[in-house]
Amino acid sequence: MSDLAIHPASGALGAEISGVDLAKELDSPTIAALRRAWLDHLVLFFRDQPLSPPQLLAFARCFGDIIEYPFVKGLDEYPEIIPVVKLEHERINFGGVWHSDTAYLDVPPMASMLLAREVPAAGGDTLFANMYLAYETLSDGMKRLLSGLRAVNSSAKADASRTREDRIAERGRAGARALYEAAHPVVRVHPETGRKALYVNVAHTVRFEGMTDEESAPILDYLYRHQTRPELTCRFRWRPGSLAFWDNRCAQHNAVNDYAGHRRVMHRITLAGDVPAGLSSPA
Repeated sequence: MSDLAIHPASGALGAEISGVDLAKELDSPTIAALRRAWLDHLVLFFRDQPLSPPQLLAFARCFGDIIEYPFVKGLDEYPEIIPVVKLEHERINFGGVWHSDTAYLDVPPMASMLLAREVPAAGGDTLFANMYLAYETLSDGMKRLLSGLRAVNSSAKADASRTREDRIAERGRAGARALYEAAHPVVRVHPETGRKALYVNVAHTVRFEGMTDEESAPILDYLYRHQTRPELTCRFRWRPGSLAFWDNRCAQHNAVNDYAGHRRVMHRITLAGDVPAGLSSPA
């Protein structure tokens, strides 16, 4: 604990953590300090953590229950760890669109962890955006409009499904449904912090419940642009052994696809979440 330090990564969100070895068993005060930092900063970054799969799983279990991704199989010996791989000849990457992971599930995940195994010499960064700030910087009129709305999210939306097609062909999970769809509050109340977050994303959200796609599109298009404004984001440059741990309930991310001809190999773990809760009264 005495060596643990928190270094904010930007004005909007993110913090790099130093002074902790994630390969070791963490004591309760350290885990509590990391969770507080995670809730405060939405995404934590760690450097020089070349964890073995069992060590990565042990670290993840300090914060929640691990669940499997619905479409892609995990590693043969460690099915809870999903390989996120883009090879030299591939043009489309996995997760290369702004999103919150699997928002089309009835119970979306609380968090995700990504550990870099192989990265290009340049490129392949990940962007993150603060959905608390996205909500808080809306006008009062827009907040009132959104307060009672629910958004329909689908796994079949073109931008998102395109980024996973090759992975399903190679490592698709047996028994995965062709379509997952769920409706959630547009304004989500975080179960731990009590803060309000904007909970729509361009990769999964297709319309507002009770409205047509066409009726929903103008408002959704505005929200998609608004929630990823540069001042609401941070950018993380990976090195082998870098680890990112983000809160899917209040942050979005986007894997930048700017390293054609190079290989990138990551290991991902997803932590179980809760049914999104909305506002009990208008904002």
